[in-house]
Amino acid sequence: MDPQPLTRLTRGDAHWPADLDALDLLDAAPPSLWLAGHTEVLACQPRIAIVGTRAPTPYGEAQAERFAARLASAGMCVVSGLARGIDRVAHEAALDAGGRTIAVLGSGADRPWPTGRFTDRMRREALLVSEFSPGVAPRRHHFPLRNRLIAALSLGVVVIEAAQASGSLITARWGADLGKSVMAVPGRVDHPMAHGCHRLVREGAALVESPEDVLAELALEGILSAPAPDTGGPARTDALLAALEGETLNVDELCNRLSRPPGELLAALIGHEIEGRVVRAPGGRFRLAATR
Repeated sequence: MDPQPLTRLTRGDAHWPADLDALDLLDAAPPSLWLAGHTEVLACQPRIAIVGTRAPTPYGEAQAERFAARLASAGMCVVSGLARGIDRVAHEAALDAGGRTIAVLGSGADRPWPTGRFTDRMRREALLVSEFSPGVAPRRHHFPLRNRLIAALSLGVVVIEAAQASGSLITARWGADLGKSVMAVPGRVDHPMAHGCHRLVREGAALVESPEDVLAELALEGILSAPAPDTGGPARTDALLAALEGETLNVDELCNRLSRPPGELLAALIGHEIEGRVVRAPGGRFRLAATR
């Protein structure tokens, strides 16, 4: 990563995000922020936090991609924590959709973690934010701390896959304490990565099944309008259903037949499953429903 100068903001600066002042009520406001990348992204509104496990299932990755891409396309800035898993998928989907995204770090802005090509891309195309001074290495206890900033910067928090003991639940609780909307995407009842989301719903979080549900929860429908899913038109949708005629196939097999990315195909399959066109077979395979 090529070195870039960092920008420091302190309370009272013209570009200081006023959203963080709400943390004063909890005695948790940071005295300053360090920024790397496109500093103008910090002014983008509205913002939505999308967070989740570092070890997602293909379903979780597909939902993170679906929600982040469509909300970013609708004009929302996606905020997350840069961690592997749901955080990274959300950041990447927002960028791929031509949207804006902010990563809040658990280290100095000059030492983002994890390192790698995607982190380099975030610094080139998005914004990295940290309350920690330059040179500070990532530490385990920094990450729960940074979660309060993710929540405070955002209008609401969407959790996609989280275990019972998860940092994502810490972000959600900070959001609730700050009066933000907390939302959870449901998952399989027999999978441990769904338990945290289901627990949030039992505790009062809004259950969201689509980006449009997020806009409705935030009272942004009609102000922001999420586009319809980009399936490439009826021909591509029909091609997916046609590929399953007389077949029971997994996502990899469908990728090979249709030359489409796995996340896109899985999201489309889940949509067809919800609408009763497709049923899930053992072994992660799919077939057409008996009646269509």
